[in-house]
Amino acid sequence: MNELVPGRILIVGVNYWPETAGIGPYTTGLAEHLAATGASVTVVTAVPHYPAWKVAPAYERGGPHTETRKGVTIRRVRPRMPDQMTAASRAAFEASFALKAHTVAADMKADAVIGVVPSLAGAGLGAWIAHRRRIPYGVIFQDLMGRSAEQSGMAGSGVAAITAALERRVARAADVVGVVATGFSSFLESAGVEPRRLRHLPNWCHIHPSRRARLTTRAELGWREGQTIVLHAGNMGAKQALENVIHAAKLAQTERPDLQFVLMGDGSHRRALEEMGRGIRNLAFLDPQPSDKFPDVLAAADVLLVNERATVRDMSLPSKLTSYFACGRPVVAAVRSDGTTAAEMERAGAGVVVAPGNPQALIDAVTALRLDPQRAAALGASGYAYATDYLGEVAAAERSVGFATDLLSCAR
Repeated sequence: MNELVPGRILIVGVNYWPETAGIGPYTTGLAEHLAATGASVTVVTAVPHYPAWKVAPAYERGGPHTETRKGVTIRRVRPRMPDQMTAASRAAFEASFALKAHTVAADMKADAVIGVVPSLAGAGLGAWIAHRRRIPYGVIFQDLMGRSAEQSGMAGSGVAAITAALERRVARAADVVGVVATGFSSFLESAGVEPRRLRHLPNWCHIHPSRRARLTTRAELGWREGQTIVLHAGNMGAKQALENVIHAAKLAQTERPDLQFVLMGDGSHRRALEEMGRGIRNLAFLDPQPSDKFPDVLAAADVLLVNERATVRDMSLPSKLTSYFACGRPVVAAVRSDGTTAAEMERAGAGVVVAPGNPQALIDAVTALRLDPQRAAALGASGYAYATDYLGEVAAAERSVGFATDLLSCAR
């Protein structure tokens, strides 16, 4: 591993350990990788809340909270949680995080600041701190929030344009800009970010492959012999458009009764999806699983599923893909063929891409894999090899250290 130039690094972002879904594991890994090299790392973040958008019970009272884990100092604040995800409620969440984070971060000593998008307000706060102190500023884009508002169908007039404008300002203010998907680069370059400032920081596999017998896990979950389990794991929000999966499960009742669609996780749309899917025999919901059981559940499925709205093209790269690939199961992605997710699927050779919003296409793709077990196994093996060779933790740690080293070298 490269040696990090000793320094004090402040990281600002809303998601962190113990969140296991979304980007929390990656910001956690970044901080811990840097701390392991000798850097003094402080993270200012929100209390754990994702993907349920509810404050974890251990953090409901008091605050700010201060913790230390694996050499990283963690300062947590409690933003205003949205009752329903709209442009206004997300803006209130962002603003409250920025205000409260400012109270704990403004006077912290640091040699460089890294902001993580999302949150855009948190990244903006990081840019302000760095500018005021004349120290280097770096930003890592896990999502493009302007594109997200535009492509995910979030309600709110003009929110996409306003968010994109703020996003451009944050990107231009950074000395070094990290992106988890190369598809983000064109937007950022159009915003005025020179290619020399861009770094590709793909998310890594933060879970270990299952070492448990698949049949044992399937029996515990009540998955019967002969069933083909199609599993979605992760957030249930607007971007995922999981209504498509419910329509597929309804069709499967008559067309393919052996197909069982399982939606595992939580999110702002889960209650509505449960109501929509009530009475459908080929559909089941599963709560988020503990981190030690999560790989076993993924590995016990026959097919792992990514589903996105037809409008989603280049706003994000689903973090679930790294876990899917690591478990060695074939993936079916109901996503745009010209989007970031499809490009990553092709790069990994891990599965099949079908048209979004087409439940029959989803059923047909799963059926084809079920009838061709050799192909299914080959796709799963290809994804596993990609996860091991390119998305391994050692490679990710080296990229993280390189990013921070480049940033610290920009000292004014």
